[in-house]
Amino acid sequence: MSDISYYSPEGLKKLKDELLKLEQVERPRVTQEIADARDKGDLSENAEYHAAKEEQSHLEFKIAKLKNVISNARIIDESQLDTSKILIHSIVKIKNTANGMEFSYTLVADSETDVRNGKLSVNSPIGKGLLGNEVGDVAEIQVPNGIMKFEIIEISRK
Repeated sequence: MSDISYYSPEGLKKLKDELLKLEQVERPRVTQEIADARDKGDLSENAEYHAAKEEQSHLEFKIAKLKNVISNARIIDESQLDTSKILIHSIVKIKNTANGMEFSYTLVADSETDVRNGKLSVNSPIGKGLLGNEVGDVAEIQVPNGIMKFEIIEISRK
């Protein structure tokens, strides 16, 4: 079963650039490390060879996973999205009803998450709890510490 994910054009480009680097830079480097270790003789006791083979295995797994993500990625046409509800790529201003603190987040796909820069995954507990809400709604969100309530103050797009 494939999981379709939605990305901004910049987010999808970032994924493709990472895949290109893994395939064209990292893969040849690891292949060369394996060849160099193989030239050192007895493979059964060659730690460098085994480490390089393990690194190759991890690298190939990462490449396959990234290819799968890219093949199931879709670019969002933000002009077609409803701006009255919180959706992926919405910029949301919320207020914690318990302490009155206000936060602003952009809801993004998992691979674009960067909480320090205000980019919150739509698959995080808070992201999931905010989806579909409108301005004025109070979202009750189950988090590890209990239930948090956030009032939706503003919804916008870039």
